[in-house]
Amino acid sequence: MGCGNSKAPTAATSVPHQTVPNFPDLTVHNNWMSRCLTGEIYKKLKDKKTQSGYTLDGCIQTGVDNPGHPFILTVGAVAGDEESYKTFADMFDPIISGRHGGYGKDAKHKTDLTYENLRGGDTLDPNYVLSSRVRTGRSIRGLALPPWCTRAERRDVEKILKEALSTFDGEFSGKYYPLKGMTEEEQQQLIDDHFLFDKPVSPLLTCAGMARDWPDGRGIWHNMNKTFLVWLNEEDHTRVISMEKGGNMRRVFRRFSEGLSEVEKQINEKGWEFMWNEHLGYILTCPSNLGTGLRAGVHVKIPRVSKDPRFDNILKALRLQKRGTGGVDTAAVGGTFDISNADRLGASEVQLVQAVIDGVDLLVRMEKELERGRSIDKLIPKGDSRGL
Repeated sequence: MGCGNSKAPTAATSVPHQTVPNFPDLTVHNNWMSRCLTGEIYKKLKDKKTQSGYTLDGCIQTGVDNPGHPFILTVGAVAGDEESYKTFADMFDPIISGRHGGYGKDAKHKTDLTYENLRGGDTLDPNYVLSSRVRTGRSIRGLALPPWCTRAERRDVEKILKEALSTFDGEFSGKYYPLKGMTEEEQQQLIDDHFLFDKPVSPLLTCAGMARDWPDGRGIWHNMNKTFLVWLNEEDHTRVISMEKGGNMRRVFRRFSEGLSEVEKQINEKGWEFMWNEHLGYILTCPSNLGTGLRAGVHVKIPRVSKDPRFDNILKALRLQKRGTGGVDTAAVGGTFDISNADRLGASEVQLVQAVIDGVDLLVRMEKELERGRSIDKLIPKGDSRGL
């Protein structure tokens, strides 16, 4: 919930909790909320509520309770419903701008899920690219988000998505597994497949209210080939995931786009729609996932490139980020990294996946050159390739 950003402003030096009643003490905090929420903004917004009743204090509670993270600069704020981003825009706009590299409050987001617009992507070397994955989140308009939803709303999300997914056939034919009442065999199989999400233990999530009533209304759906998955009611209403072994990112994105489009078609036919607007794109719980909500990633084995002292700058220039294959807090093992797009908002889905395809292809080429004992100086990208 909230990845880092190197262009962080200096933490505020004022102490408005001493002069503004009810303002939280943020003097030891280091997250985007603590850097953007001033006493003046708090006074202006503290008594406002969205139509569903969500407040500014609800938005910031997770950031108040979690001063910082040892590895990443977290966001420190969540939305309780779609209206939160408008009602509390005086706080969210600077957070969004900071987290997304200067995204302006009048900027318009791009959306493009047309997989035919990708260049290549089906030839990433499987000797280096071990697996490929694309995921995003979606929220259903008219229902509060996980930090604030009622039990009834959470069950509505489950019902709406179960009905939509039950119509899938062919490559997408699958089964829904509710976490409540899951058999031990089903649970173990999902654990073995690395599909199962469990009750959140991260205080970033629990302090935002996302573990309430667990496991009521939560579940996982996947197709028979286990290459297309949908999580229900974890951090967002839905998480949609396409994945497979090897380096065919084009096929992974094709399946992702087609499956996601079919989900949307099915819920539209029942009178529902996803939260979206032309400024913020797809609306999700955490501001870090606004826009596309998309994370396209590969597990890639690059032990030589990763030891180059320029590695982090190479990734920065390619607009990519790294983590261990076990997640954000894990270290790489054997030179194998999870490499994914750094951006979410302002660029389209196709542009972000293309950046991963091109960047990973370059990293593999560098690795092969180093294996041959050759210099990679001429392959080093220059500057920031954000001009997507």
